[in-house]
Amino acid sequence: MPIAATTTLLCFVIAVSDGDTLKARCQDPRNGPDTTRVVRLASIDAPERDQPYGWRSKKTLGELTLRKPARLVCRKKDDRYGRSLCNAWVTPATCTRSSCEFTLDAGLAMLTQGLAWWEPRFAREQTAQQRGQYEFAQVEAKARRAGLWRDGGQAVPPWDWRRDHPGWSHAAGGAPAASSANQ
Repeated sequence: MPIAATTTLLCFVIAVSDGDTLKARCQDPRNGPDTTRVVRLASIDAPERDQPYGWRSKKTLGELTLRKPARLVCRKKDDRYGRSLCNAWVTPATCTRSSCEFTLDAGLAMLTQGLAWWEPRFAREQTAQQRGQYEFAQVEAKARRAGLWRDGGQAVPPWDWRRDHPGWSHAAGGAPAASSANQ
């Protein structure tokens, strides 16, 4: 299946909802003034906030992206909840030169830290290079037992968790859990 056409936007991340969703204010040359977009990171799925590692995943994405400029490479078609599907490129915290601006793929970083899943079903959305990078990052995180792989892969993938929790409202973000079980 061909890779979908994309649009690139320069944005500023203003909020993080969970480990794979953020809100950004973007310069949109087609629509004139700045717009606010809810962005779902393409090709990954992070734990929901009520799941183990959900809050840790959200915190990590915030550390990577919140209150930072981002280059969003978005697919033309939104997801079923109306969120833009994008790869978010930010400047690494260790960057001190303009040559490293927008060189960190936030979705790939979440996989590397073991705080999101990549599934082969996402492969059709990616270039061959992205597929290889994302798959390798997940395999490496598993081998290092990083993040949600700490317990030997016993963490429940969010697509299974959502199926088992039909009352949880994914589009609205769900209600925060009162439990301290989240990592």
